[in-house]
Order: sequence, then structure tokens, then C-alpha cells
Amino acid sequence: GEPVPTLVDRTSRAALLVVGSHGLGGFTGMLVGSTAIALAARARCPVAVVRAAPLGGWPADGPIVVGIDGSPASEEAIAFAFHEASLRGCELVAVHTWNEVFIDTELSFERIAFDTTVLREHERELLAQRLAGWQEKYPDVRVHRVVEQNRPVRALLEHGADAQLILVGSRGRGGLAGTLLGSTSQALVHYAPCPLIIARPRDEERER
Repeated sequence: GEPVPTLVDRTSRAALLVVGSHGLGGFTGMLVGSTAIALAARARCPVAVVRAAPLGGWPADGPIVVGIDGSPASEEAIAFAFHEASLRGCELVAVHTWNEVFIDTELSFERIAFDTTVLREHERELLAQRLAGWQEKYPDVRVHRVVEQNRPVRALLEHGADAQLILVGSRGRGGLAGTLLGSTSQALVHYAPCPLIIARPRDEERER
């Protein structure tokens, strides 16, 4: 059968779908084949996109990096990340970014700095809330929390440079209803420097 609909149908009973970044007919220079993109958007279970390993393979001692945006959609990615980190005995890097800074021109420099600090603390609390419970369930997993003012894709690419795995949800804050793949996960499908898992909630309704 056709690759995409055949595999999508199988994913309703699968724990994980693993695909390569290229396939038959892939064009030289393309980062990801059309089949991988379609499956990342339409599969009914988590999807791993694995590109060709660099010389020497992926760093076996590298961390697992998970993107956490504070939305319920990232819960599946958090669960998957803790489970994998526990199995592999590696560090988990939880990355949360923010860039919603509104500056009033009438505010002084000190007031702006104060407001930014308050916003940063709020985002740290948001990350702590998302991680609460998971660290108790997986006490063996060492977690490094990263909260920074940055774009999600840029931050995940930076912290994932030496990682053995990156995990993200299928959609996050600002995701449009009906969209199959969020902008962050879509960009990482193309540019992730290591294997990427898009952990989609299994009960998520999709367009067919």
C-alpha cells in the first residue's frame, strides 16, 4: 500500500513509529523526506524521526532534551522524556522559553529590569508546576531546568547540540485548532541535530 496511509493506520495500535529522515526518491540536500513530514503530522502515536548518525554515532553519554511550553500538550512529551531518561540512565534537560516582553517607553530601566525578573520567575514557577510529580515518580532521573528568554526552536537546537534525543509535543501554546503539527515540532523535524520524538497525546482528535 501507500506508505503514509498504511503506516498511519498501523499507528493506532503502536507504541512508537520510527522513520528515517529520507526515503526512496529523496532529493539530495533535502533535510527531511515528505513521508517523514506527513507521518509526523498524522500518526496516532509518538513518532521518532532519525536522521543519519554522525561519524562515531550519537553521543551515548549525552542528555535527553525535552521542550516544555507550559501547555497540557507537552505532558506526553514530559512523560516520554522521564521514561527514556530513566531507561538510559542519563540527565534530562527541561527547556522552557519565554519571549512575551512588553516594554512601556515611560518605564525606567530599573522598572523594566524588575518586570523582566518577575516574568522570569513566573515562567520558572510554570516549569516547576509541569515537572511536579514526574520527579517524584522518577527519583533516579537528574533534571537540569533551563528557563530563558529565547525562541523555542533556537533554544532546543542549542541545548540539543550534544544530546542523544530531543522530545517535543505536537502542539503548544498558540497552536491553532485543527493544525496537525505545531511550528516548533515542524521546524525540529527539519533541523534537529539528533533523533527527535514528537510525543502526541493519543486521544488527540485529528483531521483525516
